[in-house]
Amino acid sequence: MTLIEIIERVSDGMDALGVAVVALGVLWGLGGFVFSLHRLPSDVAYKAFRNQIIRALLLGLEILVAGDIIRTVAVSPTLMSVSVLGAIVLIRCFLSWSLTLEMEGRWPWQPAQKPNSD
Repeated sequence: MTLIEIIERVSDGMDALGVAVVALGVLWGLGGFVFSLHRLPSDVAYKAFRNQIIRALLLGLEILVAGDIIRTVAVSPTLMSVSVLGAIVLIRCFLSWSLTLEMEGRWPWQPAQKPNSD
């Protein structure tokens, strides 16, 4: 087995791990949602479920980007593949920022609001 084949398998494994993280995160959130419906108001349970899905998507996207970087840099570092990687990273960055805005109500670069002590 050559080094290129090993790197391709590692990047394929990263892709599989990213998909598994998203899928398991959604299932975990769904289980928590069903369980919390008995203890919490439905709107609170829904918000917790939505935040769990967003966290799973964010983590899965980061892992998928890592797999793409490994594949592009090590296996096929052509100008075209690096350009495609750049476009993918830009799209995923926008998705990450949008998901963070949805979950926290602020852009990632904005400081967190401190709770009022009134």
